[in-house]
Amino acid sequence: MITVQVKNGNVDAALKKFKQRVAKSGLPSEVKNKREFIKPGVKKRNAKKEAIKNSRKAARRERNAA
Repeated sequence: MITVQVKNGNVDAALKKFKQRVAKSGLPSEVKNKREFIKPGVKKRNAKKEAIKNSRKAARRERNAA
């Protein structure tokens, strides 16, 4: 369980820190993934598409940086 202490009555700062910790823990993405069942083949296909997209993006950055 994620806990955050409120110091000096500063609730806004505590809320910001809480949101950062929740995002860092990976909880939102886990909830999103468990919302609906995705077949293993579809999951594999999507991962492959994402990998291709990322490699093209990296290559594009490489060309622009050089």
